[in-house]
Amino acid sequence: MIPPKLTYKHATLFFACWAFSNIVVVAACPQVPGNACPPIARTLPPEGLQLPSAKTVHWLTQLDSLANELNSHNSASAASLKPDIEVLLKACRMAIEYRELYSESDFAKVDRLLEMARQRVGMLAQPNVDWTGGTGRQIRGFQSIVDESVQPIGLLLPDNWQTARQALPLYVWLHGRGDKTTDLHFICDRLDNDGEIHPAGAIVLHPFGRQCIGYKSAGETDVLEAIEFVCRNYPVDRQRIVLMGFSMGGAGVWHLAAHYADRFVAASPGAGFAETARYQNLRPEQYPAAYVQTLWSIYDVPGYTRNLFNLPIVAYSGELDKQIQAARVMEEAFAKEGRTLDHTIGPGMGHKYDAGSLQSILDKLASAVQTGQPTSPKTLYIQSKHPRYARHRWLVIDGMAQTYEDTRAMAQLAEVNSTWKIESKNATRLRILPTDLLEHPVTTVLIDDTSLQLDSSVESLLRKLPDESDWKLVDSFQTLRKRPGLSGPIDDAFIEPFLVVLPSEKSANSAVEQWIQCELAYFKQRWEMVFRGKLRTKRDTEVTLRDMQDYHLIVWGEPTTNRVLEHLFDKSPATNEAPTRRNNVVATDLDQTVGDFLGELRQEFEVPMDWNEESLVVGEDRLDVEGHVLLAVYPNPWVPSKYIVINSGPTFRSAHDRTNSLQNPQLPDWAIIALDELPSADRPGRISAAGFFDGGWQPH
Repeated sequence: MIPPKLTYKHATLFFACWAFSNIVVVAACPQVPGNACPPIARTLPPEGLQLPSAKTVHWLTQLDSLANELNSHNSASAASLKPDIEVLLKACRMAIEYRELYSESDFAKVDRLLEMARQRVGMLAQPNVDWTGGTGRQIRGFQSIVDESVQPIGLLLPDNWQTARQALPLYVWLHGRGDKTTDLHFICDRLDNDGEIHPAGAIVLHPFGRQCIGYKSAGETDVLEAIEFVCRNYPVDRQRIVLMGFSMGGAGVWHLAAHYADRFVAASPGAGFAETARYQNLRPEQYPAAYVQTLWSIYDVPGYTRNLFNLPIVAYSGELDKQIQAARVMEEAFAKEGRTLDHTIGPGMGHKYDAGSLQSILDKLASAVQTGQPTSPKTLYIQSKHPRYARHRWLVIDGMAQTYEDTRAMAQLAEVNSTWKIESKNATRLRILPTDLLEHPVTTVLIDDTSLQLDSSVESLLRKLPDESDWKLVDSFQTLRKRPGLSGPIDDAFIEPFLVVLPSEKSANSAVEQWIQCELAYFKQRWEMVFRGKLRTKRDTEVTLRDMQDYHLIVWGEPTTNRVLEHLFDKSPATNEAPTRRNNVVATDLDQTVGDFLGELRQEFEVPMDWNEESLVVGEDRLDVEGHVLLAVYPNPWVPSKYIVINSGPTFRSAHDRTNSLQNPQLPDWAIIALDELPSADRPGRISAAGFFDGGWQPH
């Protein structure tokens, strides 16, 4: 057994003695080099066959040759088509390098995609010829903004899509869980099968969703990017986009429809799960730390129920399927709001559709598609527990009195005098966005009994502080506040483009250095294997001002090893000699590395944390710096519209991959990790302290 308390001097030895899924100390474990990182068990995707070396060499040689030939095509037309080829090469390479082939019959899948890539590369040399004009099944690829990786999609195109006189409906189908359905297998399945639905006269999109993360984190961005890709490249009516899915896909439909209700004309979740605790059958004594329970509310759909009143929802469950539980939970949530969930139950069915129920659902969705989204709805509903998901059309909740608490806004048009009546709960700031689509512009509003006159041609900012009785129209909001897209927790940064900033120096503390290197390696492995991407990285000395404007920075190391952290935690008083360059940076400065003059740029605010030679400090929590590391997310004080994340990737880990319902954030806004417990499949070490910042980004 591991002793309950270790000094950091022993930590390096224990790092060398990790076992796969559990922490096991080996009695005679030899000393290993400082950069050796014992593994944590891999859950997703499972490890497949050991490939014959001759086969591996043959495939990799072909991949390199095709990649070189592809790179030789530099025309603008070729550039737009390259992702369609790169997804094929990526699928093959990852299947080979990460052993994602599970039977010898899978070898033919690699050969098939290599041949398909070879044909597409050959077509690039032909003028005015590409493969995107066909009908039926089609494989495309797009480059994700999150990490610049290429991600595959499957399409089912109707015969008339190129000659249609009007834009076509788009049906988005979210696939179920497939632990082994990595890029290679997903693509081959989409080449061979039409899928569960094929409505006449509509385009069907099958997003990959980063394979198996429940359409959360980068997976939700993947779905939204896939939709946008299809809308840009095919004749799609954006007012007639339907969201459907089953099992894990059904869970994805629940949360995406609840979080992005204004993007869909209708939605139909099949089976799946809708929340965490009840789905996991957890008793109170089994609950995790309080902050983990709080973080459940980001994806637990009952807290977003009223958003689903903005569009038709048709749930499906097999009568004998235990995952009927999700729809039962949502039936309760609807009933609490005085509504009834439309729930189709397949008689005698287990975890699948029956033909009659599926056709009935498709008929209901077709009716919504025929009508289309209303351009000027007279009622809007917002319910949220997290600032990222607090918008519907022209109404945005920009601030919450208490984050992770039930927050609401409902806007309803009074027909008599064209006044918009807005009722709110737990909201402290509202944005009313300009729109020219409304039949009745938002000019007169009665918000919680406060009457205001607005200019509908510009964005209106409304604020009511907790100690105020009336809403006020204001010119601006304070810069440092929790708001949509900048509210934490740590995982929130990985939904959008990010840059990993590596330290240029090594820590003098061997245990800290070992932890950083091993956790960095774990982050890289998980991002590639589980998130199906590739980390965008730079050294701290290479980061530019443009990088800081374009990306959330994921900064690794200590103040003594990473220049970004050095300046972030620099508490020395400002001097008159230090220039403040924020207001006179010229365009050419944007590509200059920040390492030389980051300290000369004025910070908008000082972070309420400290990492000095003696201690780590967050609020009232102060721990000895020896044997501890800090994990945190905070607005970038040099570019307040972006995050700085310290020493962390996504916080759900290998142990949580066993069910998509657990692939939720596992750490809040900050945590101090003690190195007397080694990182494992479920956490990065012993969590000495952890917590949330308040709505003003200050420690509680």
